[in-house]
Amino acid sequence: MHRQINLAVLSLALATLTACGGGLAATNNSPAPPPGTLTISPTTLNFGTVTVGKSKTMTGTLSASSDVTVSSADWNGSGYSVSGITFPTTVAAGNSVSFGVTFTPASSGSSTGSISFLSDASNSPASETLTGSGAQTSQHSVDLSWDPSSSQVAGYNIYRGTRAGGPYSRLNSALQASTSFTDGGVQSGLTYFYVARSVDFNSQESVPSNEVRAAIP
Repeated sequence: MHRQINLAVLSLALATLTACGGGLAATNNSPAPPPGTLTISPTTLNFGTVTVGKSKTMTGTLSASSDVTVSSADWNGSGYSVSGITFPTTVAAGNSVSFGVTFTPASSGSSTGSISFLSDASNSPASETLTGSGAQTSQHSVDLSWDPSSSQVAGYNIYRGTRAGGPYSRLNSALQASTSFTDGGVQSGLTYFYVARSVDFNSQESVPSNEVRAAIP
């Protein structure tokens, strides 16, 4: 009788231990991994000077220390727009995601802005600075004039070169009847050299006039 009681107590203790062991195996107390950080490169996109009405696009990249999901982007500043990326997008650890920013100035002057990316990263929102300037197209021309020929002439031909002494290329498609001409096809930063020739009624050209030089700012 005494031995039977001891066996019952022992069986109960084993059953209790088994139940406790099963409960410990089912419990997971591991801490959740910390959120990653999102990095934008470069931190500033500088577009320099862009002609009004023209566009310039530059590329930026997103990278992350661990997987980060980017949900949206918000940007500001006159003339800026973002392209080349869809949302939501996941930036995997060790990889990068590219995006484009386009600057299209509508007027002259400087323009600053920024773009911010919202994500589940610890540093959300992450931002990038945008800078640029708009400039009007500079229109230059060269006005030429000369003394009329002492002989009877049908008109004049005007020639232009980029080196002193030539070679020259003819600018006018038809004989120039007057003693003046405007060259509107010049470019900033270049220097041009001009001569004129009179043309008689037999289509014979005279020797060239003295050469004049025009430096375009």
